[in-house]
Amino acid sequence: MADQVVLLGFWPSPFGMRLRIALAEKGVQYEYKDEDLRNKSPLLLQSNPVHKKIPVLIHNGKAVSESLIAVQYIDEVWKDKAPLLPSDPHLRAHARFWADYVDKKMPEIGRKVWTTKGEELDAAKKEFLECISVLEGELGDKPYFGGKTFGFLDVALIPFSSWFSVYEKFGNFSVEAEHPKFIAWVKRCLEKESVSKSIPDQQKVYDFVLEMRKKLGIE
Repeated sequence: MADQVVLLGFWPSPFGMRLRIALAEKGVQYEYKDEDLRNKSPLLLQSNPVHKKIPVLIHNGKAVSESLIAVQYIDEVWKDKAPLLPSDPHLRAHARFWADYVDKKMPEIGRKVWTTKGEELDAAKKEFLECISVLEGELGDKPYFGGKTFGFLDVALIPFSSWFSVYEKFGNFSVEAEHPKFIAWVKRCLEKESVSKSIPDQQKVYDFVLEMRKKLGIE
């Protein structure tokens, strides 16, 4: 019997994009259901009753929540193709450490860039570029964070690039001008079909955020 895989997501969410990329890397067929987060479906509430958040991966009727946990699950279940985490325990821990760093930094800083003004915005821009600098240092001269091959940390981080136009336009800066090596990595990832077909166009995300700012009363 073929695996039944359903992904509950919300198209602008970098967290949901992670699962789409991981599933594409593994060549797994799945049904995608985009959620209305103002009117969450019974399936989402039933599948993630604790946090009631996307993304949720449902594999043969069993739900897996939290994006990094779900990506690891995908890597373990469909282990015969495109391994995302290395086999060495220390390298696996290293990749998880940096993915956790991304989760603790990028969403919060990014939101500050498009929701604040004045000194608070200046501080957010500085913090964002410092975060990119730290990640660029970890990348070093490797083609991918996973080394020669696209891996777990690449999957965790690349979805946030779809929000870069948002950060740059509202923050009035250029990531590429400040960190060209990092943007070279972004472009390298986007050459992969698993990535390019799994993350939205930056302009579409920017238009979405414009509407969000109006609803939040941010001028």
